Amino acid sequence: MSAVQALQRAVHVVGVGMIPFTKPGASEPYTVMGARAARLALDDAKVDYALVQQAYVGYVYGDSTAGQAAIYGVGLSGIPVFNLNNNCSTGSSALFLARQAVASGMVECAIALGFEQMQPGALKGAWDDRPSPMARFAEAMDAHQGYEPQTPRAAQFFGGAGRDYMRQYGTRADTFGRISVKARQHAARNPLALFRQPLTLDEVMASATVFDPLTRFQCCPPTCGAAAAVVCSADFAKRHKLDQRVVIAAQAMTTDTPSTFESDDMRKVVGYDMSAAAARQVYEAAGIGPEDLDVVELHDCFTANELITYEALGLTPEGTAEKFILDGDNTYGGRIVTNPSGGLLSKGHPLGATGLAQCTELVWQLRGQAEQRQVEGARLALQHNLGLGGACVVTLYQAV
Repeated sequence: MSAVQALQRAVHVVGVGMIPFTKPGASEPYTVMGARAARLALDDAKVDYALVQQAYVGYVYGDSTAGQAAIYGVGLSGIPVFNLNNNCSTGSSALFLARQAVASGMVECAIALGFEQMQPGALKGAWDDRPSPMARFAEAMDAHQGYEPQTPRAAQFFGGAGRDYMRQYGTRADTFGRISVKARQHAARNPLALFRQPLTLDEVMASATVFDPLTRFQCCPPTCGAAAAVVCSADFAKRHKLDQRVVIAAQAMTTDTPSTFESDDMRKVVGYDMSAAAARQVYEAAGIGPEDLDVVELHDCFTANELITYEALGLTPEGTAEKFILDGDNTYGGRIVTNPSGGLLSKGHPLGATGLAQCTELVWQLRGQAEQRQVEGARLALQHNLGLGGACVVTLYQAV
């Protein structure tokens, strides 16, 4: 059976919420952030927490049952609370499980919550006395391009993917930089983005090199934050007179296949095939193609990942991402608006919250509530959230 599970019944996103993301050290505790985001989503849905039957809570850096500690700030109703960690795709993994619970008929209403209280600096593992879940990926990278101990590992993974793309297609380095320029242009319209100051291409390219071709302004920073979504069945929404304008039309989660480690291509190592497979499953399930999309929030942890993801999602044919960017087809007035929120590059990346922040943005877009960054006439919205290690979740939202 396909990993994109048939939706036995419609699942509506009736409430969303996120708090402004902040730099590490400047945030409230995760318990406060998580409870705030959950309350925002419940208030947006006009649903009392007592009606929620299950909670799925995601975070990467935290102790066991931190999910309960956060959701208890909303209420003590005795419902099942599930804690999950799927690296950078954690938030959308929580949404996947909440949607699945409703679609299967197990519950009528569920909440997905994601939060992260991060520390400054590059991502690193919490344990040094056991095998790292990233060991196999690191070995593949080392065999392909070597390893620089003083350089952030994530930048080497995704920068390596950018290098492999450049080698195959002759892409200019500043093409990646243009993605950061676009991200800041979009973020200038988003009051919830952390970095709203526009950047010129010269400023992006002149910032310190992290791992060629990536400069500092082409790498998303760690941030702290939280976001949440309330999902329910159509019957529940009708019974409680909730907003039914947004439905999850299809959703897929994928993990790695042998090609990740056997292709000698850093694009595969960082999840290109996972992304492509998830997107294909979603398009097939919904009976649409990428040409039908109006707006996309994709996982731009680095500009290189945004570029290769254009092709993985089918937004532009393989080998044409540079033209897609230079023609302005990735922004307002082009073929499809990508990351109208400013993306991870401008909002930052609180790992557990990112997927649900993407969900929040797209629900606002489909409701026509995105204010200055509204994509006119948006009816179909695609979300792509990727975690090395690995998992990818692609979700299609539809205005009904």
